[in-house]
Amino acid sequence: MKSGKALLALILCSSAFALAPIPTAQQAKDASNYVPNAFILELSNGDAVSKRTLVSRHEEIYAAMRTRGIAFDIGEEYNTPNIFIGAAIRLSSSNDVTKLSEIPGVKAIRPIVKVYAPEHYLSLRPVSSTVVKDPKASDIPDTYSTHVMTGVDKVHAQGNFGQGIKIGIIDTGIDYNHPLLCDHADDEGSSCFGPGNKVIGGYDFVGDAFNGEDTPSPDHNPLDECNGPRDVCIIAASPDNTMGISGVAYNASLASYRIFGCIGYTSDDIISAALIMAYNQGMNILTLSLGGANGWTTGTASVVASRIAAQGRVVTTGLDGAWYASDPGAGIGVIPVASVDNIVSPIQNMTVEGVNHDPIPYFMATPLHGVNGSMPIYATSTNFSQPDDAGTCMFTQKLANVAAKGAKVAVIYNSDTGAFAAISVGGYTAVLISAADGKFLVEQFAAGVNITLNFPQGGAAFAVANPDGGLISSFSTIGPTFDMYPGVALAAPGGNILSTLPIKLGSYALESGTSMSCPFAAGAAALVLKAIGTTPAAGEAVMRILQTTAAGVAGSHTDGAPLKSVAQQGAGLIQVDRAIAMQTIVSPGQIALNDTEHFKANHTISITNTGNKTVAYKIRHVPAGTVGTIDASTHDVDTTPALIPGAATVTFSASTITLHAQQTHHITATFSPPDGLNTTLPVYSGFIEVTAANETLKVTYLGVAATLRETPVLDTSSEFFGIPLPALITAQGRPQGGPTNYTFQGEDFPFFLFRMVFGTALLRIDLVDKDEQLTPSIPLPSRRGIAPTPFTWWWTESTAGTFSKIKTIGPIGEMDYVARSTNDPFGGYSSFGFQGTFANATRINDGQYRALLRALKVNGNRNNEEDFESWMSPQFGVVTPA
Repeated sequence: MKSGKALLALILCSSAFALAPIPTAQQAKDASNYVPNAFILELSNGDAVSKRTLVSRHEEIYAAMRTRGIAFDIGEEYNTPNIFIGAAIRLSSSNDVTKLSEIPGVKAIRPIVKVYAPEHYLSLRPVSSTVVKDPKASDIPDTYSTHVMTGVDKVHAQGNFGQGIKIGIIDTGIDYNHPLLCDHADDEGSSCFGPGNKVIGGYDFVGDAFNGEDTPSPDHNPLDECNGPRDVCIIAASPDNTMGISGVAYNASLASYRIFGCIGYTSDDIISAALIMAYNQGMNILTLSLGGANGWTTGTASVVASRIAAQGRVVTTGLDGAWYASDPGAGIGVIPVASVDNIVSPIQNMTVEGVNHDPIPYFMATPLHGVNGSMPIYATSTNFSQPDDAGTCMFTQKLANVAAKGAKVAVIYNSDTGAFAAISVGGYTAVLISAADGKFLVEQFAAGVNITLNFPQGGAAFAVANPDGGLISSFSTIGPTFDMYPGVALAAPGGNILSTLPIKLGSYALESGTSMSCPFAAGAAALVLKAIGTTPAAGEAVMRILQTTAAGVAGSHTDGAPLKSVAQQGAGLIQVDRAIAMQTIVSPGQIALNDTEHFKANHTISITNTGNKTVAYKIRHVPAGTVGTIDASTHDVDTTPALIPGAATVTFSASTITLHAQQTHHITATFSPPDGLNTTLPVYSGFIEVTAANETLKVTYLGVAATLRETPVLDTSSEFFGIPLPALITAQGRPQGGPTNYTFQGEDFPFFLFRMVFGTALLRIDLVDKDEQLTPSIPLPSRRGIAPTPFTWWWTESTAGTFSKIKTIGPIGEMDYVARSTNDPFGGYSSFGFQGTFANATRINDGQYRALLRALKVNGNRNNEEDFESWMSPQFGVVTPA
């Protein structure tokens, strides 16, 4: 078992891949991210296409389709104004899309995307999973540690458990008979599903047998006993159980929307239907850690999620990689969540004497050795935001300074933006406590209270140490999106989490993945909504509130280590108690600086004092790590981005301000990107901190110190398949080796095979005459010193023309908003089937041709030839069989 885990980790962490087999046409079709001939139509708002008819908008569109001879089957229908009006359809031929686009009232046509269960994706899957059979096993981490990391424990202590908040879970369904979800599961004749239960409702869109290929069998019972989402326990596990589990918002009400069968995949038409149903059924929060390949904000599920978020509902999602944000994780206004490792280290408790207060946890695996009896305290400063408290230096130097003054034991309390995680204290006797507990002790000291601390020498709260606890998980992938949204909004505990499985699968498991951090964020949002209300304005504010109060996550536990890139941590680790208790509002929560070509230097930050006292604030810049996101030698996205030197500089219109109660002030932050970085598409980032005496808030920013438009889009190497790409491949999976005729009957046809090292908003293939001349933008296939091969004759090297002047005979096909490819040898590529017809289904006349493939660079102008990469295929013939 240990070797299996090690091998799996090696595979998941490596960006290298073995030579992939060249697919046949059928294999390429099966590996496609798109459901064949399936599309989602978005219809414009209005009563009907024609005012002369009284039939529904959907029926009138269907009638128009029949009039045009389009054969189709209807799947999901959507009819929710302000969110989505449309339908999912299956066509007999994808060539009918051109006819569809000509129907008045059809606003958009999007292909239906396959979406696999979280296990299929690197960051979404449970990266590690161990079924737990013994509830009393000593090596199980108490999940309460995640509450300590995020301040959830303090919010619970205030009596806030998310009661009255409704959370819609869109996933594999729920085993609602699990004892952590239902205390009367064994009562004869009782039900654990429906009003009055923790799981109040939901819907099964697919049925057990659904695998993505067959017809769904929906019903009103989302019971799942074959998969089981990890979300449920993290959000809603009832306390006082033998496992020591407590949900983040365990008094919230849940509704389950099942979109997966027991095996296979689902699709974004079903995900969109589930999102809309959850919205219509009044869910305050929608959570789904899943999604299809994307990287753009334009996928149907992302569009639907964006519109739901704009209506004041909270949507938390997972994500799946740099420049690869999953759909709906790429939605605007949704909350994509990164993962932080559970601290799972034993945390001891010190007792407080002289005042009535709960024991204070301190971050240490064993009791503070040799420290006996009650000890009085002394605060080196009564200013909670004093950065040079005990010296402007590393912790070890601070400890040396206080030791020189006679201190025997040091208690270090966290800053408002610090995570509760291990620190290096050298050989000194010192412990770490939370910011809130530290402030409490300082307040007592300042007030002259005779307070002492005692360190009991027995009894640890937790029993499993994790040296990486509190750091971004190694499997947690990163942003941003191609349209420069940060891609990661926040981080939450997701590494080594004790969660639930269906009873038939073992009931409990230790798991890691954003399938754990995403629901944690949903539970945190429930606590915030319970505190501030559930109005649309409150819902829209949740992401900003959680972002501006989050704790920055460092790149390592080494003292002085730079903060992790915003592309990896978002605003940082959620701190729910700070989010609820804040007396200052800072807006916006995040700033997208874009790339150097579209860079905007000046941004306005608003600061509002909502308290009843005058407050002085300091504004400062805290840079985070800069990372290179593209491998310079291969042009592929680097799945393990390296830290590189360089940071932005930021100046402010004011570095200090004083606000009276209920007063707002606007400052201008002027950004300058780092200079002199290499060409690896570096992402720089950081935070603008707004600090008062009792709290620190921040604005997160991210930008690219390069031009996205200059980033290569098409893979032109031979490394993936052993042949240069793009390529024209026969249906049997053989590269075309010379001029070849095709009858387009049976399996006598070719298909285009290519890989995207970056995304494109427009990929188009046009038919041209065999003698048409073009200098392609793609060089000869020698990007990495590859010697010329027998395939180099594919490239037309004449300078006789450019594609803006080239005479095209007609379009073969077009794909919009194509995601980048992965390194999966069985699916990390794109293909386009060619059946001897133009895009409008008209048969191509017999003759000899080539195909011109063009891919628009990110941020490119569709009317500018220089913004496209281009490739000319080898010659092929269209012939009528004798």
